[in-house]
Amino acid sequence: MATIHIQRDKHLGPIKPMHCVNNGPFSARTDQVRGNFEEYKALKIPYARNHDASFFAGYGGPHCVDVMAIFPDFDKDETDPSAYDFHLTDEYILNTLAAGTETFYRLGTRIEHETKKYGTLPPPDFAKWARICEHIIRHYNEGWANGHRLNITYWEIWNEADGAADDDDPYWKKCWGGTKAQFFELFAITAQHLKQCFPHLKIGGPAVCCNSTPWTNDFLDYCAANKIPLDFFSWHAYATTPENVLHGAQQLRQRLDELGYDKTESICNEWNYVWNWDTHFIDSILTINGLKGAAFTAATILSGQNLPIDMLMYYDFRPCVFCGPFNFYTMRPQKPYYPFLMFSALYQMGTQLAVDADDPAIYAVGAADQNGNTAVMAAYYSNDADLPPKEITVTGLQGDESLWLLDENNDMTQTPLSIQDGAVTLTLQPYSVMLIR
Repeated sequence: MATIHIQRDKHLGPIKPMHCVNNGPFSARTDQVRGNFEEYKALKIPYARNHDASFFAGYGGPHCVDVMAIFPDFDKDETDPSAYDFHLTDEYILNTLAAGTETFYRLGTRIEHETKKYGTLPPPDFAKWARICEHIIRHYNEGWANGHRLNITYWEIWNEADGAADDDDPYWKKCWGGTKAQFFELFAITAQHLKQCFPHLKIGGPAVCCNSTPWTNDFLDYCAANKIPLDFFSWHAYATTPENVLHGAQQLRQRLDELGYDKTESICNEWNYVWNWDTHFIDSILTINGLKGAAFTAATILSGQNLPIDMLMYYDFRPCVFCGPFNFYTMRPQKPYYPFLMFSALYQMGTQLAVDADDPAIYAVGAADQNGNTAVMAAYYSNDADLPPKEITVTGLQGDESLWLLDENNDMTQTPLSIQDGAVTLTLQPYSVMLIR
């Protein structure tokens, strides 16, 4: 027997945006035979990072988002609007915004798995590259080059430059083809230039593979020593438990504070279930797209709410093997879709309530709105192969709640509850996720 107790009178602060994602909906146009615009919109996702968007033709393929795609000829004048191609990126960003989601813009390029590298090679002129980024921002926020006034807040410099050592074979330098020192210089030049141009925006990065490696420590030391602006620090993690995904978040927050970056946001903007990247990669993909993947997703989102993390961004909502919430071919919702819908209900309520759970396999977060309505979301997850059914008692209820249940037989099915003295006892099947409100 496990117990979840909701402390209605103990408010912990705001519900944080733990249900952000990578990439937006597929098409709002009526001439498409498939798409997920309405289902995506229903999730009320606050931010979508646009990294790796150029892999997907539905967003614009190799002609969208990446700096190399928008400014294809580096020899041209960066102040000349005709040197830029914003067309497909405009469509993608506006389509995402139409779904109620703001773009978290990754300046740089997609990962390159090919044997020859293009956008991941160091730009020939770092200062010019920074000015190109400046004009991309001016297009989307200030109307430059027949642009828009979208007030996109987050601008991230590069992605996973720490993914390979300086002396690695060039094939394995899939995200940054230069040295560590070169990247530090590029980041410094770009961050300082953009922050000087746009002091009101959030400029950060660098989207490291891990938040606690020598590379990361060197990067943070370099930034502190050279007084490089860092409005947010972004990092990635793939694992099989929420604890391992979010490992080091507390230490990272402490290190940022010690270096004088106490206002810098800590953002995990890539995460998902991965057992490993070779012998169990297929098993990982199968898990991501099923009920266990849904429970893992829910448990990680709920865990992030109680750690010093400012935002979580699931990888990926782009149609791909990592797109657990939507079927790769049909774009219909799958089991991992519903944890985002459940957590969105908490996020809309606004305030976190204290919740006590006495079982390590139960992850729970409570919420309240301004009218005194309350809710609790809980996930029953462990990476153990033989997870048994779990009897659970929820206490601190008002008496008029309903249950929304996700399990093998239910896709967020609503069920009335029989509550006695503010409590109800339920039997959760393995990898169940529930919302009581």
